[in-house]
Amino acid sequence: TDVVHGGVVPCEKTGAILTPVYMSTTFVQESVDKYLEKGYSYSRTNNPTVKMLEEKVAKIENGYDSICVSTGMAATASCINAFMNTGDHCVITNCSYGGTNRICREQFMPLGMEFSFVDFTDPKNVEAAIKPNTKLIFSESPTNPTLTLADLDAISEIAQKHGILHVCDSTFATPYVCRPLDHGCDLTIQSLTKYYDGLNIGTGGALVAKTPELYERIKLIQNMHGNIMAPMTAFLMLQTMKTMGLRIRQQSASAMKIATFLESHPKVSKVVYPGLASHPQKELADRQHRDGLHGGMLWFDVKGDPIKLMDNIKRPWTLCENLGATESIITACAVMTHANMIREDRLKVGITDGFIRISVGIEDPNDLIRGLDDALNQL
Repeated sequence: TDVVHGGVVPCEKTGAILTPVYMSTTFVQESVDKYLEKGYSYSRTNNPTVKMLEEKVAKIENGYDSICVSTGMAATASCINAFMNTGDHCVITNCSYGGTNRICREQFMPLGMEFSFVDFTDPKNVEAAIKPNTKLIFSESPTNPTLTLADLDAISEIAQKHGILHVCDSTFATPYVCRPLDHGCDLTIQSLTKYYDGLNIGTGGALVAKTPELYERIKLIQNMHGNIMAPMTAFLMLQTMKTMGLRIRQQSASAMKIATFLESHPKVSKVVYPGLASHPQKELADRQHRDGLHGGMLWFDVKGDPIKLMDNIKRPWTLCENLGATESIITACAVMTHANMIREDRLKVGITDGFIRISVGIEDPNDLIRGLDDALNQL
């Protein structure tokens, strides 16, 4: 209900049920004394359409407020820029989205920030990596692409004990599977490009704050960086996110059916999906994930040439790099999404050369299984 109606107020003048697209750079002020009385002066700082999306995202993530920016990576960069300075230290998962790993290594480390890349499957590793200058703990759950989980309650408890902020990238989960702020996190990152959009239409990111103080800081960063989302993109996401719950339920059910099929296929050596009994963190998945949903992402390792599999796969599968959409997407991570990782680091976290990531869409799962079976049998 909140994802459809939350934050949305029908237009007072016309009664329009949808939030209008305010394609205006600037907003007229009645007088100097009444400057900003209506909340808007310039669209780099605030825009009514974008603000409606920010309020709705915050509501369904159980946050105080959020900023919506141009991409998921813009949200990640905004978080680190907001809460870290030269000489500060961050404990971050050793298996994250490739772009997150890259920006830490290529941009922030040369600026004098420190990052410890740690296995977050055991909270003790996180606590052991904390230093006197640690300012941020950066979780990702489930991780992209290995689907390992972080015990957010346990790690949040550690963060609170040491007076450190805890942020979680929850893009793979979405608020329908897990809401990190409910598990003690201070901030949540979402790549809105994925499940919020869900239709391969637009790109966007959100950084959701638990408290007014954290929100004021990230809002300042958004304003200074000028990376606020475009109004038209915000309008489209306000519409596409309404069906996110329906999509997630279908995608989760189909992913479970496909994962079960792959576990029995002779050309597959390993399958990982949080809903499978074989997942090494199944107990945590059942405890942390909501309503028995485990999302639409899974991965498997092929016996044979992964490039040949990619070249042979047919519709309804699509070979590309996005995820979370209505279309089912298949990706060879070693040569696509995580090609920028150092191979040694990639192998260390389990992203093998034959690692195949699947984003399950809303097609008939039997059609998807037939397509996978045909391509695997050609290896």
